[in-house]
Amino acid sequence: MNIMIYKGYTARIEYSTEDGCLIGEIAGIRDIVGFHGDSVAELQTAFEEAVEDYLEMCEESGRPPQKL
Repeated sequence: MNIMIYKGYTARIEYSTEDGCLIGEIAGIRDIVGFHGDSVAELQTAFEEAVEDYLEMCEESGRPPQKL
């Protein structure tokens, strides 16, 4: 298993033969936040966007973001 790190969040990365792309999920939080990309560069961008979206959602809902 491979990982990516952004703003202190870690993502687990796998290749999906079924979908033919790289898929990831933010690890260490109870919420399920997933993303995907066809290349490592696309996956990195999608991961960063997923983290930013997650942080924005937490702020809008008035709850602190989870983090290990």
